[in-house]
Amino acid sequence: MKIHTTNYKNTFIEIAEDCPVSSGQIPPTKRTPTLANIQYEMVAENPYQFTSDDVMFECYAQKNDITENERAEGRKDFFSKGQACFRSSALSKRYGFGIHHNEEGKVAIYPAGSEEYERLVNDDSIAKVKAMRNKRK
Repeated sequence: MKIHTTNYKNTFIEIAEDCPVSSGQIPPTKRTPTLANIQYEMVAENPYQFTSDDVMFECYAQKNDITENERAEGRKDFFSKGQACFRSSALSKRYGFGIHHNEEGKVAIYPAGSEEYERLVNDDSIAKVKAMRNKRK
């Protein structure tokens, strides 16, 4: 069985061209955590600790009540199909966060307009991709 991945290496995902905010905003907390809430908490509190695959699977596991005992098999099943990556995340499409993947594929987020965001955008040694647009042109 082919295993797919959402990981990038040495890449910065810039906010979407049509992102409605010009600086990072923490996703609002709701009664049930949204994918953006889970992603934000994992990455903001633990920069460069998790890969994109780790974060995406954790979101899936929490939303689908996958127990610790089921996680190894659940992860294998989850990545047996292609999955959306951080380019489609509300963090970069709606809430104004750029996502940096380091050489090991571990991720950290930086709010648009911050010094670190601008440094990463202007660093020629890092590949850049834009988050997916919210609406078609």
